[in-house]
Amino acid sequence: MIFTIAQHLDGPVDSVARAYANPELYLYLARQDLPMLSTPEVVSHHPQDDVVTLEIRYRFSGALSTAARAVIDPAKLTWVERSVHDLTTASTTFTMLPDHYASRFRASGSYRFESRADGGTTRRGEGNIRVTALLVAGAVEGAIVSGLEEHLLVEVPIVNAFVATQT
Repeated sequence: MIFTIAQHLDGPVDSVARAYANPELYLYLARQDLPMLSTPEVVSHHPQDDVVTLEIRYRFSGALSTAARAVIDPAKLTWVERSVHDLTTASTTFTMLPDHYASRFRASGSYRFESRADGGTTRRGEGNIRVTALLVAGAVEGAIVSGLEEHLLVEVPIVNAFVATQT
């Protein structure tokens, strides 16, 4: 399933892009009540000049249909998101590495930070999630994308507050 997302955030591109490359943001998010995805856990953080590689572990905590739960254990829908943040180009690539079901789940994509006329930033992303599960793959993919969209919407004011503390 190919998906696109857009988040409208306060703050200039440089500040917002740097916030997403900062492991402190994910610790800040961990103190919030976020829907559909569990508390993010920083696994690794490797800055090198203007390129930052982050690994963050997530767990899907949304609802799956009965049919999906028959073939996929929701407790095992966990993954590490490996992201590479290029602060020079204000862009990021990511790959989701499943802890379980590695042969049944693949996801990757990218996003970029764009300036808005009001001085804010739009974070535009696109990606592809592929679940292999007889009869329920589309439902599981849809649930994951829906959870991601809901998470990103709730995340906006939290990220805005974090960016405000960094500037």
